[in-house]
Amino acid sequence: MNIHKTFLAAALAVTVGAIGPVSAQVVGSVAELDILDGGRTANGAYLGALRVTLQDGWKTYWRAPGDAGIPPQFDWKRSTNVGSVSITWPAPDVFDQNGLQSIGYENQMVLPVEISPKNPAKPVRLKGTVDLGVCKDVCIPERLGFDHTLNAEAERNPTIAAALAKRPYSAKEARVANARCHLTPTSDGMQIEARVTMPSAGGREIAVIEPGNPELWASQTDAKRQGGTLVATSEVINASGGPFALDRSKIRITVLGANHAVDILGCSAG
Repeated sequence: MNIHKTFLAAALAVTVGAIGPVSAQVVGSVAELDILDGGRTANGAYLGALRVTLQDGWKTYWRAPGDAGIPPQFDWKRSTNVGSVSITWPAPDVFDQNGLQSIGYENQMVLPVEISPKNPAKPVRLKGTVDLGVCKDVCIPERLGFDHTLNAEAERNPTIAAALAKRPYSAKEARVANARCHLTPTSDGMQIEARVTMPSAGGREIAVIEPGNPELWASQTDAKRQGGTLVATSEVINASGGPFALDRSKIRITVLGANHAVDILGCSAG
């Protein structure tokens, strides 16, 4: 079995176990998916969005969902004339589920996507599925299908614009002076201590560390301020239990604050 899928199955099992058994009262889909059109960009790419609308009080998860969630998984293989797909993730919210931290979106998730066509003169058809974990009093898996030919002549879409406006700041925009990662072997894997020198993102700052390798998993971070530096510690493990190396240039650190979020790609040794 694919290691990443093993992680997803394990995460869903842990989440369901933490929240309670799946209730027979959950009938039908609690989530609906539609594709939004945003026309074409100046560089010829198509701008669209995947919008997942959930029943009231339900939530789904960000790409790094925390200890009590599973990330969305996208299958675009049946699409036509798609060269590449770039997803923009709006800054998520942080939830507490019976003492476990999860990261995601409540009631609605809008993910802007920019699609570069293989042939700019031909239409782009998006066809595939999204696998989600959704939670309220219970947690259940959802598989949502989509089949939509993008409208090259569509006007600016305010829903897509609002989602893009919620993207995290870049390191430059957030005035990050430096980001360093100190790596220490542990009995199960590797500890990362990330030290990010930057102005406060506001209130309680939560840091999320992504190893940059889908075969690896990073635990919930312990983050604290030391003056102008945010110090975040996490442990990275390999599902197979084997040895692994970490490429600091691929480590991604997201800081979620009360005022804004910050997306930091790569860190130096230190």
